Amino acid sequence: MNFLSIFVLIPLLMLAALWAARGIKAIRGVMVAGASALLAASIILTFLYLEERHAGNTAEMLFRADTLWYAPLHIAYSVGVDGISVAMLLLSSIIVFTGTFASWRLQPLTKEYFLWFTLLSLGVFGFFISVDLFTMFMFYEIALIPMYLLIGVWGSGRKEYAAMKLTLMLMGGSAFLLIGILGIFSGSGATTMNILEIAQLHNIPFEQQCIWFPLTFLGFGVLGALFPFHTWSPDGHASAPTAVSMLHAGVLMKLGGYGCFRIAMFLLPEAAQELAWIFLILTGISVVYGAFSACVQTDLKYINAYSSVSHCGLVLFAILMLNRTAATGAILQMLSHGLMTALFFALIGMIYGRTHTRDVRELSGLMKVMPFLSVCYVIAGLANLGLPGLSGFVAEMTIFVGSFQNADVFHRTLTVLACSSIVITAVYILRLVGKILYGTCTDKHHLELTDATWDERVAVICLIVCVAGLGLAPFWVSRMIGESVIPVVSQLMP
Repeated sequence: MNFLSIFVLIPLLMLAALWAARGIKAIRGVMVAGASALLAASIILTFLYLEERHAGNTAEMLFRADTLWYAPLHIAYSVGVDGISVAMLLLSSIIVFTGTFASWRLQPLTKEYFLWFTLLSLGVFGFFISVDLFTMFMFYEIALIPMYLLIGVWGSGRKEYAAMKLTLMLMGGSAFLLIGILGIFSGSGATTMNILEIAQLHNIPFEQQCIWFPLTFLGFGVLGALFPFHTWSPDGHASAPTAVSMLHAGVLMKLGGYGCFRIAMFLLPEAAQELAWIFLILTGISVVYGAFSACVQTDLKYINAYSSVSHCGLVLFAILMLNRTAATGAILQMLSHGLMTALFFALIGMIYGRTHTRDVRELSGLMKVMPFLSVCYVIAGLANLGLPGLSGFVAEMTIFVGSFQNADVFHRTLTVLACSSIVITAVYILRLVGKILYGTCTDKHHLELTDATWDERVAVICLIVCVAGLGLAPFWVSRMIGESVIPVVSQLMP
């Protein structure tokens, strides 16, 4: 069996074990064992990949496997990874592992919740290892469908509205995406849906590329919170349970940026060069608009949700700059944002579970009663605003340096505008930290609150270690990613 298939097999085994499990202890045991196995597999894969590269293996994708599924439609189970895929698998396994502990005390319907949570994880892992267009799309849909129930059943607030809005908008994006994928396959004249083989043929007519590129980029861009199709994101994040928000913002939204880069940009390079300016304007709006919107929110989850719109906008913004440095920064931003937004949502869920409010106006002086959670929240905020030594600084600096390499007035003007989001982010993060953590504790009930439990500390500490690790030692990740963006960027250079 191909090693990459482990990332599909483990979630399938988890689903079967969860279905048979009886009792909360058995359910938790299955989830911890499965999440730990996925984390171990991703770490092993990372070392194996680095060893292969160090040994001089120059193949574009490693650990390849191809099994024909349905010959009449040229559909195959084709898997393989490069440095970008490995980084995304590692991120996904970290979020699933920490999300399991963040959901440790979830009630009711614990088994059903973890079944849907695991199915979502299956779709995410399958998507990142796929190199076949149809297989990738299939796993993409598997990852999206559970969100409706996870939010609609276990969410809070206007959960039915948020779940339906999210589902309809993402399914609409999927419709665009399916049309784009079918157009790419038919226009390429390929006898397979393998992404690498379609890219090698490089014979999709320019006129067709200009049709399929907007559809494909929009299809994935909806999940990446592309303006003006971002409105599902704040409502969905605000209503989702803690671990679902972590997985959704930390990993699921990264499917959008990954898909834009891997499919839209890689397979339709001429159209990308021609039409990138349109989407650059839209992503630039996402970056600045998301940051300003976060400034005026009073709900902790809405603040982080709009912050995610801004930071995910930077991912698409950097991809559209069509150079290696910016593209490397985009992948680093996916990793950084995935870790720090998962940390934020975990902490917000823990604070809400104790105070029963997310309203900033009702929270104050939490540092006195919850010092551990408060310090962790400060660290998350500093990572979000790009403090040197944490992951946000490395990713954003790489993006802005790469974006400024384009010497024309249009690109540099947009880059300067995007850079302004750093200042706006600092404003709402520092104001938020000062208000809820260091203000005067006016509510006597807050004095009775408890700090983090052991399971919450496991989740939070793991994420903080990863955020600091990426910020302090980014070079091996950056090198691994930088080598893998070359095949795509080489086709995009004018």
